[in-house]
Amino acid sequence: MQHDTDIFRIETNHVVPTRGKVLISEPFLCDYMFGRSVVLLIDHTKDSTMGLILNKPSPLCLGDLFKEVIYKKEIPIYLGGPLSNDTLFYLHTLKGVEGAMPIRKGFYVNGDFNAIRQYIMEGNEIRGKIRFFLGYAGWDHQQLNQEIKENTWLVSTENTHSLMNEEESQDLWKNSLGKLGGKYEMWSRFPQIPSLN
Repeated sequence: MQHDTDIFRIETNHVVPTRGKVLISEPFLCDYMFGRSVVLLIDHTKDSTMGLILNKPSPLCLGDLFKEVIYKKEIPIYLGGPLSNDTLFYLHTLKGVEGAMPIRKGFYVNGDFNAIRQYIMEGNEIRGKIRFFLGYAGWDHQQLNQEIKENTWLVSTENTHSLMNEEESQDLWKNSLGKLGGKYEMWSRFPQIPSLN
């Protein structure tokens, strides 16, 4: 006999991870970096996976790292993950930036930083067009697949606008999970359980 408590059982939605998809952490993951996180997959191969956490703000702004970059307001930097956390990554929707790697149509990571800096210093609008991150999240061969099997992550898709919208980044986990509907939507409303240690 099936019990109503099954709705509380976390289980994967069986979507295959690929570049451009997002990982949504299960609601009870008690981890400073990955708890209630949404991770954009930048690269996913048989050897390794790389992603950027989208919804963890850092105390730093771009002007803290690059004093010469002057803009009409502070440009926030997010915590992209625990690896190489002294390395700057940037997501953007700017066409023609040399060396930028496409994630999906019209959406890129990195590329010529001088072009990005020039774009900013010309006073162009960057809201919804460029986001900055320190560090990245990475998984070794089969590690991510194992974590998905263990129901640590749900794999989903999010439109570029949602991923680039900094105003909504604090609600990104809740909104991304809620869009999956059913019991996933119910999980999105669970209060976060603080770590006991």
